Amino acid sequence: MPHILITGGTGTIGKRLTQLLLAKGHTVTILSRKPASAASAGGIHYAQWDVASGLIDVEAVCQADYIVHLAGAGVAEKRWTASRKKEILDSRTQSSALLVQTLRDNKHAVQAVVSASAIGWYGPDTAASKQQGFTEDALPETDFLGNTCRRWEESIDPVTKLGIRLVKLRTGIVLSNDGGAYIEFKKPLRRGIAGILGGGHQVVSWIHAEDISRMYLYAIEQSAISGVFNAVAPLPVSNKQLTLELARQLRGKFFIPVHVPSFVLKIALGELSIEVLKSTTVSAAKIKATGFQFLYPSIKAAIQALVKEERG
Repeated sequence: MPHILITGGTGTIGKRLTQLLLAKGHTVTILSRKPASAASAGGIHYAQWDVASGLIDVEAVCQADYIVHLAGAGVAEKRWTASRKKEILDSRTQSSALLVQTLRDNKHAVQAVVSASAIGWYGPDTAASKQQGFTEDALPETDFLGNTCRRWEESIDPVTKLGIRLVKLRTGIVLSNDGGAYIEFKKPLRRGIAGILGGGHQVVSWIHAEDISRMYLYAIEQSAISGVFNAVAPLPVSNKQLTLELARQLRGKFFIPVHVPSFVLKIALGELSIEVLKSTTVSAAKIKATGFQFLYPSIKAAIQALVKEERG
């Protein structure tokens, strides 16, 4: 069975994808800065890498049949100071460069690389995107996230010159009980408050964690597909719709909708508030046209599954 190497394998997507791969009998190697502290077991192996030092287990890379590249500092975990912005960008571009250099300099068995990107590539909605959604041929936005996504994708593009198939997945807001935006959406509901951000009309292009993990597996297995695909559910919703659906499923009728003013978000989040308040409608048509089928195409189905998972 194929051997898959994963960077960023301990994150939300990496953990779910690893379980999917193991269930199909694949061998998984996760690149880690501290492989000695993570004992290999159950089909999972750990290998050394340290991007800042330019260290990587060359043998682990060269023995892989496929590479899934998920590594990158969390965009929404901290305020966007100048040093944090540099960390967000460097963690993506430098890790890609290390992989590319290793593949270029050594004989390897890698057939394809499936690399993360993000819908930060796109700017705020336009009249056209509101109707049809941003498609993969749209030019990148010139702001921080747009520039980061452009340079992120460019940093992994050279693998195609090595004869390796490349798939890039521009990922939307991932909904998962393991962390990320979904956890933040739930926090006010502990006090019975449904926190609607700003006016709440901004469109959220989201995807259930199970579907994005399945999409990575799909990209590995479907040798005919390559290039860029939007990794979002086919039915985006407004922040208000998402918040109220979550509130209804978690609290029934026992919640109070409260709008969090934009100026409060700007004070609390700084420049990151621009992304929280930005409306970005992204199309899933291209990945659907290849035959990929979503388990959770609607926000109602996605939240139902997450609530059921949480309650066991």
